[in-house]
Amino acid sequence: MWKRSKKKSNEPLEVKDLSIHDVRKAIHAFADQKQHDVPLSVLINEDLTLDYDLLSPFLHAKPEKKFYMSRETYELFEEKDHELAREIDTVQRAVDEYIKQAEELPVIETDPYRRINYYKLEKLDLLHERPERDYYLTREENMITYRKPK
Repeated sequence: MWKRSKKKSNEPLEVKDLSIHDVRKAIHAFADQKQHDVPLSVLINEDLTLDYDLLSPFLHAKPEKKFYMSRETYELFEEKDHELAREIDTVQRAVDEYIKQAEELPVIETDPYRRINYYKLEKLDLLHERPERDYYLTREENMITYRKPK
């Protein structure tokens, strides 16, 4: 079983101005080297920040800026989009539960972009606050996105 390193360096990680691309690259490197049975979610703290101790072998530093990662979609966000990361998790969990309960997709039937039907989620008491933005169901594993398909 994969474990966090028991021996931690006494030296704190150097703080650097790292881009979202740098952090994303480190996450991909971590994912490539982790054991198969270890979920990527081990990188995500409760507040959706990242565990930079686990990423340190790939980043060699701690980012100056805060980055957040969705637990449900594993999408990475900058600090300004922290609420978007939280909202995506909420909507994705509601969509997953709706599919399980209703055995159908919670989309607007006439919408060619497969826009999420918030009414369907609210009707089953799965969504308590309606998001202001639209979400769409992708064709990959019923994941949602806030980006309108082309």
